[in-house]
Amino acid sequence: MHGSQPIAEIKSRQFVGRFFATLLIAAAVVYLFIYLINPYGNFPTLFRYDRHLVSISHRLMFPQIMQSGQFDSLLVGTSTSKLIDPDQLNEPFHARFANLSMYSATAWEQATFIDYFRRKAQSPKVLIVGLDTVWCQPEADRHRLGPAGFPFWLYDDNPWNDFLYVLNRETLEIAGRQIGYQLGLYPERVRRDGFEVFVPPEEEYDAAKASKSIWHERVPQTPPNIPPPALSESHRHSLAFPALSWLDATLAGLPQTQKILVYMPVHVAAQPWPGTEAASIEAECKTRIANIARARGAAVIDWRISSALTRDDTKYWDLLHYRLPVATLIATGTVDAALRSQPSRDGLYVIVEQPPRETTSLGSHGAGASPGVVATPPVVPADHNNGSGPPDASAAARLGTGRPPVTDEP
Repeated sequence: MHGSQPIAEIKSRQFVGRFFATLLIAAAVVYLFIYLINPYGNFPTLFRYDRHLVSISHRLMFPQIMQSGQFDSLLVGTSTSKLIDPDQLNEPFHARFANLSMYSATAWEQATFIDYFRRKAQSPKVLIVGLDTVWCQPEADRHRLGPAGFPFWLYDDNPWNDFLYVLNRETLEIAGRQIGYQLGLYPERVRRDGFEVFVPPEEEYDAAKASKSIWHERVPQTPPNIPPPALSESHRHSLAFPALSWLDATLAGLPQTQKILVYMPVHVAAQPWPGTEAASIEAECKTRIANIARARGAAVIDWRISSALTRDDTKYWDLLHYRLPVATLIATGTVDAALRSQPSRDGLYVIVEQPPRETTSLGSHGAGASPGVVATPPVVPADHNNGSGPPDASAAARLGTGRPPVTDEP
């Protein structure tokens, strides 16, 4: 009995050694597989192949779009601009657009996408920013990320730290999907220019269901045509919109880019109700954005108004998301406004700012961006957990509509 003890210990040590050796070998094999397939296009590759967007994890897929070399112009925004088809913009602007709009995209994330494209590809020929309430949130600097988090490692300039984050089930699955796509076994999830129809097919549209989704328990009503109440000077100066400094810095860093800021047409039920303090706060934010645009040579086109479009329940799936034919209308109207300075005959949009054809480069601080706007570019925090967490709902409600916000997730 006593003589068998050393043998048992030896066998135990051998088992543990083999177990860890097997584990290390398996991890090495998975690492090698991920490195060779390179599903995000972030590693130096031994061979090239035609990668496709096989995941709807936009934050992981967008670097692949931006580094592809296929696009020279960008459209960024939340899901309210996701349905704008780049094909409807390419010919009028003589450009190749990628749509980098994303569900629940924060202002900081959008500024980061633009900065990444500028660093890794080029300054965009044309930049369209689909403006939404995220740019006017008072705590945007504290809540830079949405609930899904953000892969900072994909957007920095250090390729080596990527190895710390790719050994996981999601990356392995996406790598497998890339192989599946090449073999014809897995479909492309998102078009390679980022365009994606995430709403149901038009033939499934139900007007009664949509109206119920828009108004919930409230009685449908037409907003009165009254101006927002005036804010006191002290109240106006106390308002903080931190994301506007990122917008200012982003536009300032693109002096040769044609820059177009477009407010997306959410339903009037999602807009601040006329005559409320929330309407006054949004009007102040819009004024500051117009001042920044004027200083940076950017156009501003506002579809986020009460109009025949935004008052029509049958044009929407819910409070935020319009139907596909409306997306075509927005694209053509934006082209008319930005390239031809053509006002809307039906009052569907307002041209707030239209720069002259020849714009000059301005200083580092946007004229008229005050109060509270200082140009500071978005910075990737050293600690990738900083700033995570969903925006405060009460703050968003105070700023956006005076009612609890509707999630931007489909």
